[in-house]
Amino acid sequence: MRIKTTHFVTFITMLVFLSCKENSTKVYKISGKEIKITDSLQGIDSLKNFITPYRTHIEEVLDEPLAFSTTSLSKDQGELNTAIGNLMADITYEQSNPVFHKRTGKNIDFVLLNHGGIRASLPKGNISRRTAYQLMPFENKILVLELSSEKIEELIEYLVTNQRAHPICKQIQIVLNKDNSLNSVTINGESIDKEQTYFVATSDYLASGGDKMDFFKNPISSTDLDYLLRNELIDYFQKVDTIRASIDNRFYKQ
Repeated sequence: MRIKTTHFVTFITMLVFLSCKENSTKVYKISGKEIKITDSLQGIDSLKNFITPYRTHIEEVLDEPLAFSTTSLSKDQGELNTAIGNLMADITYEQSNPVFHKRTGKNIDFVLLNHGGIRASLPKGNISRRTAYQLMPFENKILVLELSSEKIEELIEYLVTNQRAHPICKQIQIVLNKDNSLNSVTINGESIDKEQTYFVATSDYLASGGDKMDFFKNPISSTDLDYLLRNELIDYFQKVDTIRASIDNRFYKQ
């Protein structure tokens, strides 16, 4: 009787153990279907009614006139510098330098952006937040990099070699000879000082070597202004009445 009892207990224990074991689940089949988003898709009225007030408000904010442009500006209007590029670089300096100076007690020496980063033209007439989003749809923010004089010379060589209208602010001037060789460079009216470092404001995209601007890599120091380039444009548009910009002699061939 004792042997039978032992066998019975063993049987019950095994039964409980097996019944507690988790069932394994395996993926049998995965399938997908492409659904094209077209006008044929029916909207859901309840969702439309919920979203419409928010959409209307956003549209109103985006299209609110902030300033007025006396003429249309395009990045194709110019060889070594363009009116729209000059405007964007000068805005970047004007909006960034007070922030940088407040944090460090120093001033930005000049600004360099990239020609390809200008994603739209500036229309003649009212300028709005939507205009800023069209000009700069990316979430690029401004960094101020401290560069050695050697790195500044690499930067100048890059601009001279490429001869593309990358936006630079009016604090720097580059003059070429007729044969496209470099004639002179001045920063804030002075020649490059071999013993000095320079603070250059640029986008975080270029700071990481974008557009092959490798001279921005490994700076002496880097200051993140926590300021989107697009927001700088919007803040500038809000504080001016009329936008005027032109091609000048900040980068030209004599």
